[in-house]
Amino acid sequence: MQPSLARLLASAAATAILAATLGGCQTMSDITGSLNSKTQASASPDADPRRAVEAYGERYRANPKDADLALRYGQALRATGQRAQAVAVLEQATIAHAGNKALLAGYGRALADNGNFQQAFDVLSRAHSPDNPDWRILSVQGTALDQLGRHDEARLYYASALKIVPDEPSVLSNLGLSYVLSKDLPKAEETLRRAYASTRADARVRQNLGLVVGLQGRFAEAESIVKADLPSEEAAANVAYLKQMLSRKDNPRAGGGTMPVASLNRPG
Repeated sequence: MQPSLARLLASAAATAILAATLGGCQTMSDITGSLNSKTQASASPDADPRRAVEAYGERYRANPKDADLALRYGQALRATGQRAQAVAVLEQATIAHAGNKALLAGYGRALADNGNFQQAFDVLSRAHSPDNPDWRILSVQGTALDQLGRHDEARLYYASALKIVPDEPSVLSNLGLSYVLSKDLPKAEETLRRAYASTRADARVRQNLGLVVGLQGRFAEAESIVKADLPSEEAAANVAYLKQMLSRKDNPRAGGGTMPVASLNRPG
C-alpha cells in the first residue's frame, strides 16, 4: 500500500465510522420504531427534512408531552444537522417518559450524532435488553465503540447483530468500516464484499467497497465497482466522489462530505 494511502486511513476511516454512527439523513425512523397511526395519518412531511422540522416542531411545541411527536421532531432535527437541539428535545422526552425504549433509542442516536459516544452507548444499552435485543441498536452501539477506539468490543456487538440478522448488509458495512479503522484493509474488503453481495445492499455499501479497494491502490477496479450497472450520470457522480475521497490522501484535512454508509432503517 502506498504511504500516502496509509496516511488517509486515519482521516477517511474515522469519518466513515462517524458517518455510520450518524446513519445519514435517510434514517428518519431508523432504530426507534414506527409512530402510532394517529401521528402518521395527520401528516407525512418526512420526505422533506426541513418541512418535517417545521411541521413536527409546531406540533411538539403545542403538545410537548406527546412522546411520539417529541421522537419525530428529534429525528427531523437530526436529519437537518441540528444535533444539539435534537439531543435537548429527546433528553427532555426521555425524562418525561422514563423507560420508553423508542425514545431512548432516538436519544442515543442523537447523542452519537453529537459526538457523545460513551453516553450514546450507555443510553442505547437501556433501549433494549439482553433477552430481547434489537440488531439495529447493537450495530449502532458497535459504531459508538469504534469511535471510542474499542474495536474488539465493537465487533462483538456486530457479531451479536449478525446472529439475529445473518448477512445483513448494513451491519456488515459497519463491521467492514471497523476493520478500516484498525487498518486491516484486506479484512475490510472481504467483509464489504459480503455486504455488497446481498440483494439488500444499498449504494452506500457499493461506495464503501470501492473506497476500500481504492485505498489498496487498485483504482481501476474501484472505479468499476462504484459505477457498475448504473445510469451514466449516476456512475459519473460515484466516480467523482471516489476520486474526491481518495484525493484526500494528500490533504487529510481537506473538505468533503462524509462517506456514505449502509442505513439502518431497513425493515427487520
